Amino acid sequence: QVQLVESGGGLVQAGGSLRLTCAASGRALNMYSMGWFRQAPGKERECVSAISRNAGSTYYANPVKGRFTISRDNAKNTVYLQMNSLKPEDTAVYYCAADRTPSGIVAGKVGYWGQGTQVTVSS
Repeated sequence: QVQLVESGGGLVQAGGSLRLTCAASGRALNMYSMGWFRQAPGKERECVSAISRNAGSTYYANPVKGRFTISRDNAKNTVYLQMNSLKPEDTAVYYCAADRTPSGIVAGKVGYWGQGTQVTVSS
């Protein structure tokens, strides 16, 4: 079992940047593919990015392509989401997720969730 804790959220103006961090404990992070989801008020939770265990494969949802970058440091048991050129529509609670494969994560088959961190982008 793995525990996930997100940090790095906050309030930022449109066009600004934030870096989210997901710290894992309990089991080695290199056993899992990882992902970031977000959920805005009144909307379903959606996968914005995923990364394979060795970082050889990544996925980005169309709305964030070219603006967000997912990365991981298995030695530090940490996953990151660098978010640039933020837009008001990026406002949501962002969740870290872990499971066996990136495709599974993208499909919403997530075994482990973090508690979420709020990102608010003002116009």
